[in-house]
Amino acid sequence: MFLPSVLSLFLYFPEDKSEYIPAGITFVIFLIGALLTMRFIIKISKREAQKTKELEEQILKNNQSNQRNS
Repeated sequence: MFLPSVLSLFLYFPEDKSEYIPAGITFVIFLIGALLTMRFIIKISKREAQKTKELEEQILKNNQSNQRNS
């Protein structure tokens, strides 16, 4: 009894299907923005991982040279 009245507030299927066009355009814009953001984050993450790997190799090299000198 209560459930159908609540669902009717959120479900709306227009008779005129041209009302879907703005929603579709908005969806495409946000989808493209999300994909670009994801690619940007992945690119930065790879760059940071490479920096971390180089720093780790440098630290290991310094530790090995210090152990040889001791």
